[in-house]
Amino acid sequence: MSLAIRFDDIRKDFGPVRVLHGVSFEIAPGRIYGLLGENGAGKSTLMKILAGYETATSGSVLIDGHARRFSGSRDAEAQGIVLIHQEFNLAEHLTIAQNMYLGHEKRRGWFVDDAAMRADAARYLAQVGLERAPDTKVRELIVAEKQMVEIAKALSRRARLLIMDEPTATLTPAETERLFALMAKLKADGVTIVYISHKLDEVERITDEVIVMRDGRFVARGETAGLARQQMANLMVGRELSDMFPDKATAPADAPVALRVNGLTVPDWVEDLSFEVRAGEVLGFAGLVGAGRTEAFEALIGLRKRTGGRLDIAGRPVDLKSPREAMRHGLTYLSEDRKGKGLHVDLNLQDNLTLMTLERYAHPLLDLKAGRAALQKAVGEFGIRTGDLSSRARMLSGGNQQKLALAKFLQPDPSVIVLDEPTRGVDVGAKRDIYFLIHRLAAQGRAVIVISSELIELIGLCHRVAVMRAGRLQATLALDHLTEEELIAHATGTH
Repeated sequence: MSLAIRFDDIRKDFGPVRVLHGVSFEIAPGRIYGLLGENGAGKSTLMKILAGYETATSGSVLIDGHARRFSGSRDAEAQGIVLIHQEFNLAEHLTIAQNMYLGHEKRRGWFVDDAAMRADAARYLAQVGLERAPDTKVRELIVAEKQMVEIAKALSRRARLLIMDEPTATLTPAETERLFALMAKLKADGVTIVYISHKLDEVERITDEVIVMRDGRFVARGETAGLARQQMANLMVGRELSDMFPDKATAPADAPVALRVNGLTVPDWVEDLSFEVRAGEVLGFAGLVGAGRTEAFEALIGLRKRTGGRLDIAGRPVDLKSPREAMRHGLTYLSEDRKGKGLHVDLNLQDNLTLMTLERYAHPLLDLKAGRAALQKAVGEFGIRTGDLSSRARMLSGGNQQKLALAKFLQPDPSVIVLDEPTRGVDVGAKRDIYFLIHRLAAQGRAVIVISSELIELIGLCHRVAVMRAGRLQATLALDHLTEEELIAHATGTH
């Protein structure tokens, strides 16, 4: 059932750039491994080689002692090696069952056996705890449900080695618990799991052993029980990371109210939401998936219909119809979907940075030199790591893409900035950089709103935390002695 894997001096080049430098280590069968490293450390590239999506430039992958080079992902899946991608690989217009068996259709004679596929799909959906009919179109699912479909699809491939890349990024606490229970069952059945995650609390809880990569190299491994989270973080970045969060300055009680919202209602999502945030304050928004946090702020800037509510910016009533109008009034919103709504990943860094403020660089022709200077300044101020200023945004790691998106949305010099899941999918070193940047924004007198599913992030960053549940504000809590348990209690209605 199980597979023993050995990476032997794996090197991988993309053109002139070497991203893996002679990686060697072993994976024993029937264990759960946490594969750690900053974005750009080479984790995903190595796993794509194992799963047949990439080929090594040199070196060998040994499976049960035999060197193997897969012709593609289907070849690897035939051996029981399945990779669940961080970004979903689903056809939106097809049903769940059709997606699960796409390219692996069950047949009865010459014909596709839809009934058999639906029956099997229902069994795997029940196994992952997704209560959806196999005939449901994928486009009708929320993000968390799509994640569970990906896991069910992997199980349908009879996985013997399962690679999970940030699997809980879009899951609620209850769904995460269900996933962990499923992982424990798979392990008991002899399945090996490689768990790639930046959430060190999850790694600490669910894995047996930790393997750490840095800058395309294997650097350390150890039993999870013998490593504290701080040690894991230090190994990932190659330096001490004792102070993850900056010291919080006291928010001035007499500072002017930068943003006041009264009675905001968004059909099907938010009911009678009221709050305010002052200049120099960091206000957090906590809540489970579906609580209405993102929908509330999308409605504020005109991306969703709202049927009630008054909005004041710097004491003046405004009725925003579009993000551009919001920007003109000093309010910017950085979406949780940085690739879909934050950046144009196929444009270069300079075009991305200046896109929201093009008029600043047109006199009347586009001043490329001024744009280049702005990019150089942003790279320095935001710590964007790139070897080539002319490269496309997609070439940056996740953390550096997020820093570029932050720099872009700060180009208009807003007085209020809303950051939706600002560190989702970002490594621990980049997280720390973003936390210190948020602290700097508040110290400059801006009002910052942080929507986050990471409770420790809200506690470490914010002066107050507003907790939403089922579209309503449950409580607004000061940070004195606030705990994760108290936030969860308000978010789940058990307080």
